[in-house]
Amino acid sequence: MDIFRSLSYPNFRLHVIGQSISLLGTWMQRVAISWLVYEMTGSVFWLGFVQFISLLPSLVLSPFIGSFVDRHKKYKLVLATQIGLMIQAGILTLVVGLRWESVLLLSLLGFLQGIINAFDVLGRQSLLVSLVDKKSDLPNAIALNSSIFNAARMVGPAIGGILLTAYGEFVCFGVNFISFIPVIICLLLMRVKEDRAKLTKESNWDGLVEGFSYLRRSPHIASLVIVLSFSSLLVIPYTSLLPAVAKDLFSGDESTFSWFESAAGLGAMIGAINMASIKTGQNLRYRVLFSAFMMGASLVLLAYAHFLPSALLFTAMVSFSMMMQNSSINTYIQTHAVPSYRARAMSYYVTAFQGVAPIGALLTGALAESIGLKATLYTMGGLGIAIALSFYTYLRLHIHRRLFKF
Repeated sequence: MDIFRSLSYPNFRLHVIGQSISLLGTWMQRVAISWLVYEMTGSVFWLGFVQFISLLPSLVLSPFIGSFVDRHKKYKLVLATQIGLMIQAGILTLVVGLRWESVLLLSLLGFLQGIINAFDVLGRQSLLVSLVDKKSDLPNAIALNSSIFNAARMVGPAIGGILLTAYGEFVCFGVNFISFIPVIICLLLMRVKEDRAKLTKESNWDGLVEGFSYLRRSPHIASLVIVLSFSSLLVIPYTSLLPAVAKDLFSGDESTFSWFESAAGLGAMIGAINMASIKTGQNLRYRVLFSAFMMGASLVLLAYAHFLPSALLFTAMVSFSMMMQNSSINTYIQTHAVPSYRARAMSYYVTAFQGVAPIGALLTGALAESIGLKATLYTMGGLGIAIALSFYTYLRLHIHRRLFKF
């Protein structure tokens, strides 16, 4: 089928197999950590804090890592980061198995994971272009890669919820540790060719400065990074509130929380499949506009929901539109950035997505403690709609200037 055309490339096929298994374990671990922290503290602030500390390295390091990645081969970097993430998962499993867990220790291990993950995400995103032979198939590969992530997000929490209820957090963490074995084996089986001539020769600092100058010269890319930054700060962190939504608004338990995570994963997977089916040449910036508006409106509906099935539906809608927005921005940057600047351009995407999100999670947790859960969800939804309307105004003005420029 045309929607799966990227799977015809052996390297990308190996990437899909390894990631499919590893990401299941990753989502089991995320569910277990969120529930463990909320059970230990009963605080949405600490939920946001743990997420903040684990994603903080992406905010601080991503621009520097972008220039580092542009100077080095991506395959070796990804192999090293996967081994590092496996070691971190093993330490976390040991800590929980020995009952040494505390918010401080979980935060420190989350910070360590965040540092390794900051290198892994940029390396893996930049490696994708080397896993498919035709550039025309790159958008399809990006969308399928997102589909894998979100299929795991749908299935992983469901399995994690079962294991969490039946066996506890230790088993979830142990399964995640083991799940890194297939992805490392698949990486070792790849035969990746990277053009050394396309690697930049600048120092990390010079590369950072030049990467920022490139972004400033490319308003079509910069505007999307700005939209994603505000979205990550004010809207996307709603995910950090899902344990509280499940427990406090719907009197649920671990299973209820896993339903919300799975609903979010289902919505995001449908969005990724939709992205995989788009034809080359479609206007991705208008897809971003539509998705940003839909994300805000769906979040308002989630805040209003009184019944669990409708809340799950609106959660899926939020994640569907979030995936459409983020995947459209990702695809646009990867296909429009100059190859020698691709990793640096993607570093701003990662900073906007994963780096700004922890600040948003911290603010969201503090806001929920202050004004309540429902009021926070209403506020975040309204801000999401405002972001979409602002981007619409920018696009209209940008198109107007281009039409009347002499």
